[in-house]
Amino acid sequence: MAVAGQRVQVIKKDADKGGVLKLGTEIVSSQDGTIAALLGASPGASTAAPIMLSLLEKVFKQQVATPEWQGKLKAIVPSYGKKLYGDIDLTNQIRRYTSDTLHLNYIEVKPE
Repeated sequence: MAVAGQRVQVIKKDADKGGVLKLGTEIVSSQDGTIAALLGASPGASTAAPIMLSLLEKVFKQQVATPEWQGKLKAIVPSYGKKLYGDIDLTNQIRRYTSDTLHLNYIEVKPE
């Protein structure tokens, strides 16, 4: 692993190419999920939450699949498991929730 500025370069094994250079943050865990780590640059606000959710899904795969964990994750992240891209109604619902929670002015997304 080499550090170049604020980016971290990781060489990952690849069946076709032998190794592929990757930039950014990588989740590394044991096969049984008993230990995990984040390798890479300090994630910014836009990537920290998705990275942590990916870590939970990888390390606690069985627990995340339970209704209890699903309910808790959806309570914490209302858009969990949903795609906002292409769904203007859901996007506006989540933006409204976020704006209310953070006491921000809500700006509706309009169809193009």
